[in-house]
Amino acid sequence: MKFPPWTSVSEAADLLKAGEVVAIPTETVYGLAGNAYNPEALAKIFAAKERPTFDPLIVHIADIAELENVARNIPESAYRLAEAFWPGPMTIILPKKDCIPDLCTSGLPSVAVRFPSHPVAQAIIKKSGLPLAAPSANLFKHVSPTTAEHVAAQLADRIAGIVDGGPCSVGVESAIISLAGDVPTVLRPGAITPEMFKAVLGEVAVKESTSKPGQAMQAPGQCDTHYRPQVPLYFGEVPAGYKLPEHTARIAFGNQAGAIPATVNLSASGDMTEATARLYAYMHDLDTPNYDLILVDPIPNKGIGIALNDRLKRASIKTLPLTD
Repeated sequence: MKFPPWTSVSEAADLLKAGEVVAIPTETVYGLAGNAYNPEALAKIFAAKERPTFDPLIVHIADIAELENVARNIPESAYRLAEAFWPGPMTIILPKKDCIPDLCTSGLPSVAVRFPSHPVAQAIIKKSGLPLAAPSANLFKHVSPTTAEHVAAQLADRIAGIVDGGPCSVGVESAIISLAGDVPTVLRPGAITPEMFKAVLGEVAVKESTSKPGQAMQAPGQCDTHYRPQVPLYFGEVPAGYKLPEHTARIAFGNQAGAIPATVNLSASGDMTEATARLYAYMHDLDTPNYDLILVDPIPNKGIGIALNDRLKRASIKTLPLTD
């Protein structure tokens, strides 16, 4: 299809009820939504993204009470987290109800659930009357979209609709915490930090999110290589004496000195929230044939910076390319 014109909320709800998939805005990144109860709609999500079926999907709801529709044996700790951080950029993993197809959870007995804060996402969920499975609305392992235009550039000819809700305010995927085991465990960092989880629950474990090829992941976003632009991106110190390609871009952070002048700056003042909201947009902007390499400045690995470091390490090539 050709976008724009963008899909309306009512059109999106009708398409979703008919088993189609539609890109919708959330506060984190744009999601590719489908009926979480419908295996055929779920299959369309995996096909459009070229996503392997061992990578589970997150189910989106529009009210805390709807948690009982998709999960069972819900502990009191889940409701404490929900009261603290929902609606917002937090996903909780819980034992799933049988109504959630195995395709949605990659065969796992648990389901990942989120209540987004974006008003357009909430309106679509409510109008459709469905829980919506929605991974990021991009091709698998590519940079996540934070605008409707980013979605259209990758998926316009693969999906039934795109709802434009403006730029995403958070800019990175949700934090994921599992309550399916003995100890609450953070499986993916995000805007809700481990310290914030500990303030609500007390003891919280943090698991480095890695995956083995072909095995079902405990949560989305655990591929060792992920979020990658087509232009090689390098996140790390440039060795002394290394000759950068002539057409190299630099994503700066704060007032650090770099190997080359800054092309763009995530936040000149060093504001981590501002940097997070801009990261994927800058990665999209610089992912053009005009550049041979993208450098990214070091970012403090604390607070929401933990999430930025996680995404950039997965997006980064491991070694710089050989140059003449």
